[in-house]
Amino acid sequence: MPLVVGIRFNAAGKVYYFDPAGYKDLRVGEYAVVETSRGEEVGKVVIPSHEVSDREIVRRLKAISRRASSLDLMQMAYYRFREQDALERCQEKVHEHNLPMKIVRAEYSYDGSRLVFFFAAEKRVDFRALVQDLARSFKARIELRQIGVRDEAKLLGG
Repeated sequence: MPLVVGIRFNAAGKVYYFDPAGYKDLRVGEYAVVETSRGEEVGKVVIPSHEVSDREIVRRLKAISRRASSLDLMQMAYYRFREQDALERCQEKVHEHNLPMKIVRAEYSYDGSRLVFFFAAEKRVDFRALVQDLARSFKARIELRQIGVRDEAKLLGG
């Protein structure tokens, strides 16, 4: 049976399993740097190292890269702080482009190279011009993800 650690990347987010490798002593509440499909990310340990059945493992587990250092945590805090400004600037751009969408949340990647905006809209929205405008403004890779009403409440902590 494989050994796993449960890591979450945001407060209401899904828990992902990682191979603890040399970090079996990570405790709940500690932070770790892990490799994800989107690059390196810092996540919070929410489930300590434990064994799970092979059935629970959907794909090959990625290993924990390292325990998060104070520098990693400072960088994470810096981008979390910038998310509010990014949210407000994106809302202004949406208004300028006269798009029928509500920006709910902004989320930077660990290294700041990618910025994801979550939005709610009743219909399909053509936001290609908005993405180009945002990419120029933030000098980061921009993603817009449409979410439903229930997801909106979850992202806002409700």
